[in-house]
Amino acid sequence: MAYGGYGGWSKYVPVAKRRAKAVKAMQKLSKKGQKIEPIKTEGRKIARTFWGEAWCDHLEKFSDYANRLPRGRTYVRNGSVCHLAISKGKIEAIVSGSELYNIDIDITPLSARKWKKVRDQCAGQIGSILELLQGRFSDNVMKIVTDPKNGLFPQPREIKLACDCPDWAEMCKHIAAVLYGVGARLDHQPELLFLLRNVDQEALISAELDVASATSGKGKRRLATTDLSNLFDIDMEEPVKPRREKVAVRKKAIAKKKAAVKKKTSKKTAKKKVAVKKTFTPTAAAVRRLRKQFEMNSSQFAALVGVSPPTVGNWENGSGKLKLRQRTLEALTQVAKLTPQQARKKLKR
Repeated sequence: MAYGGYGGWSKYVPVAKRRAKAVKAMQKLSKKGQKIEPIKTEGRKIARTFWGEAWCDHLEKFSDYANRLPRGRTYVRNGSVCHLAISKGKIEAIVSGSELYNIDIDITPLSARKWKKVRDQCAGQIGSILELLQGRFSDNVMKIVTDPKNGLFPQPREIKLACDCPDWAEMCKHIAAVLYGVGARLDHQPELLFLLRNVDQEALISAELDVASATSGKGKRRLATTDLSNLFDIDMEEPVKPRREKVAVRKKAIAKKKAAVKKKTSKKTAKKKVAVKKTFTPTAAAVRRLRKQFEMNSSQFAALVGVSPPTVGNWENGSGKLKLRQRTLEALTQVAKLTPQQARKKLKR
């Protein structure tokens, strides 16, 4: 039997019957164009990865929630969270109880001050977007991002709860089920936490942050570009040379080119010259031009070349010729030989 608020005891509805009713309702909503995203768990454990477990552990640390959250565990385990969608600062869900109940949870965006503090503390310690989303980093970084007061997770005062069920409690079992459901969802889509707090996860990647700190000279040893490339597994552009050095290098290159042209008079060498002209030169502008020619975004182009999206961003935001590792240069050169149709076909494989 389940208590229905001030209206007395409501008639017990078996879980199987409730689930069948919920499935029909979700099918109707789906036909109307709504994207239905149910929460599915396996076994007794609701969350299994770093981000999912960290979310659940964080909520359970607060006394206001600790004695109310357990009521939602059974609901999320038996598949009662029929739909859960996460967007900027908002969680919308539908939970199957005696009836279908709509839940709205508003989350305050992470303040600029807290976000800057998290970024500064993590600078130089997270090497790639994959490492970040998989939670594969040091205990120190884990402590920073999961800090109850200054980490990425919201405080109780930053969470506004609403459910249209008749339960008078601020956190009913339906809301509790949804909060646990968020943990299960973060197991598979950890990037949604950053969307929920309205911050960009790529800003935590150490390559960009550490370049700024390493070149500022504030008590930190400056790292060479090649060291950064090996440390963060991200290809960096060549350091910008002083203007005088650039001019001298350019003049020397022009003179060398003229001398080479005079020597290459035979038909065979002329053909080689044409071949050299056709060779792809990896510059920021060339990468940008190639990606636009393929009509791809940074993530698609990164997948085509076999690098991370931040790497493509570093390439395109650089200047002059890019300094790449051999395997990356070879992959980029091969991609440059493709037509837009061939590139899109290869990306779909």
